[in-house]
Amino acid sequence: MHALSGEDLEKMFKDPEQDFVLINVLSPEDFNRRHIRNSVNVPLKTHSFANVVAEIAGNLERKVVVYCASFDCDASAKAATELEAEGFTDVYDYEGGLKEWFDHQRAA
Repeated sequence: MHALSGEDLEKMFKDPEQDFVLINVLSPEDFNRRHIRNSVNVPLKTHSFANVVAEIAGNLERKVVVYCASFDCDASAKAATELEAEGFTDVYDYEGGLKEWFDHQRAA
């Protein structure tokens, strides 16, 4: 698992060569309130979480970025660990999550 900063994620969005799937691991209610553009909601508590992400990603080698609420939330780290245990090879944890992303967007 690789840690990812908000700046890194922003660069990935701007780079057309980047092929990745962005997974929000929070509840559907949290996702519906606020989420990062182009992200897909797969709550960490989803039955067969890794299988659902694999279906979305298309294969285990595709870059997967997971995020949750903030640095204080450990759901994305747990999700990244689970994905790697299930054979995903290119997993990133955007540790700052929603809070950092939207704080950064307001400041820009």
